Amino acid sequence: MTSDTQQPKTDGDLFAFLDSLGIAHATKTHQPVFTVAESVALRDEIPGGHTKNLFLKDKKDNYFLLTVEENASVDLKTIHTVIGAASRVSFGKPEKLMEYLGVIPGAVTAFGVINDTDRNVKLILDEDLMHHDIINAHPLRNDATTSIAAGDLLRFIEATGHEPLVLKVTS
Repeated sequence: MTSDTQQPKTDGDLFAFLDSLGIAHATKTHQPVFTVAESVALRDEIPGGHTKNLFLKDKKDNYFLLTVEENASVDLKTIHTVIGAASRVSFGKPEKLMEYLGVIPGAVTAFGVINDTDRNVKLILDEDLMHHDIINAHPLRNDATTSIAAGDLLRFIEATGHEPLVLKVTS
């Protein structure tokens, strides 16, 4: 059987994995948020860079997760030339999001690569986001925010077997 019969990992699994890597993290629970606009109210409570995530695919069914700063603007007409896609990109379907990253729309996060054991998704972190000392992302659910040092986010991604690409993807 392939890995798609496994249950997605939980936030508890994520935190245990971070702990096993010696990575410091702090999580604050809050009302579920589905959009950047809804999450803006949390800014005063949670310092650091907050993320916006785009789950994209090209015509050859290559999948990409772009993690950018929440207010960043991404040009979907040209981003394929920056991220190495085979064609223009479109948004990936919710079924693939659950299959590969183990999350629902509204809870998309760089932490989702913990569920992508077959490495189906290429993770791209925006260079501007990585200038923050602390990065904030959903811990596989959208009613909490986990804060982690930028360098530790890179270590986490590498520990999942993914190669984090830090590229200038925003305008």
